[in-house]
Amino acid sequence: MGKRILVVTQHFWPENFRINDIVEGFLQDGLEVDVLCGLPNYPKGEWFDGYGPHGPWEEHYRTAQVFRAKEWPRKGNTSVNIFLNYVSWPLYAAAALHRLPGGYDAVFCFNTSPVLMCWPAIRYAKKHHIPFTNYVLDLWPENLYSVLPVKNGLLRRIAQGVSDHLYKKADRLIAMSEPLQQRLCQRTGKPVSAVAAIPQYCEDFYAVPQHDPALEKRFAGRFNLVFTGTFTPAQSLDMVIRAVLDARASGAENLHLLLVGDGMSRESLQALAHELNAGDAVTFYGSVPAREIPKFTALADALLISLSDSPDLGLTVPGKLASYMAAGKPVLASMNGAGAQEVQQSGGGLVSPACDQQALAENMVQLVTMTADQRAALGAKAKAYYLAHYRRAELLRRLETFILQGE
Repeated sequence: MGKRILVVTQHFWPENFRINDIVEGFLQDGLEVDVLCGLPNYPKGEWFDGYGPHGPWEEHYRTAQVFRAKEWPRKGNTSVNIFLNYVSWPLYAAAALHRLPGGYDAVFCFNTSPVLMCWPAIRYAKKHHIPFTNYVLDLWPENLYSVLPVKNGLLRRIAQGVSDHLYKKADRLIAMSEPLQQRLCQRTGKPVSAVAAIPQYCEDFYAVPQHDPALEKRFAGRFNLVFTGTFTPAQSLDMVIRAVLDARASGAENLHLLLVGDGMSRESLQALAHELNAGDAVTFYGSVPAREIPKFTALADALLISLSDSPDLGLTVPGKLASYMAAGKPVLASMNGAGAQEVQQSGGGLVSPACDQQALAENMVQLVTMTADQRAALGAKAKAYYLAHYRRAELLRRLETFILQGE
């Protein structure tokens, strides 16, 4: 009989998170998987078709059994509703643990925000005496402050204490980078052997260009700088929009920012673009399924990745960096820390400090004024770095080995 893993994650298919592919990879490698997750409403806070406050509570994803627990929907991404969403699912999920069939060899949490997401996993693992591995995608409470402006000192101390307590309760932790690995060791007192540094891989389809003639015709004749993903304050996209206008004023007249995605900051970003008369310079395309992203990276002249100026965000390497490099296009990075170092080491793009609008605009101009051959050379280096460091099969094997070590 194969090894059995319980995956705990608030966000799961049909929401667009990498855990969907990780579960698929586990299944392909012969593991048996059950998933405890929430009801899909991310990122807009609206129930996906076929889902609502009354379920469904059980279904299948490939051959994995999926158990869903209630949650308060994000409903417009207001601060109150995000908070209620953060605290509701772990409580409902803990109450749903009795529905699980059991027989697991390990518990694995794909821990995006909130950190509370791992609490049901801790409870289950402790009760049944099985190892629990927590994959830390968003470091808390630091990531919380990039989304919700918590200023109250008491609340910040509580958030710090709760976060540290939950991280310490894990038997094993996985970090996306070595700097984050070191931070987690410091905060938990765990040895390096219990905290693995395993980057986020990207699905193989990101490496296969998809040419969409209609889409390419729509955006032809411009230098298309493409951003894909979620719009939150952590991405500092307001600064990016201003930098685009600065670059256009400095000679890059045909520069065009194509934003593919959605999120809590979309309305404020659209209002800013309108206020700055940036309609010709910026397009908000909306969300598309993950497998359609290669249509946009194929038409891109360069791919944008940005993070706000937070030393804690600099500990992580955003998952989208792997998919950008897989596309074989130049990467334009506005960020600090581990992610910036990856782009620099790859030689596959240009890097400026986080939130440095002038430096980002200058790099935009530099990219636009390069020859096509020069940009192609950057893209080739990015692709080579992806092949060496972010291949799905290798990183999946490392995940499975670490989660099931000693089992």
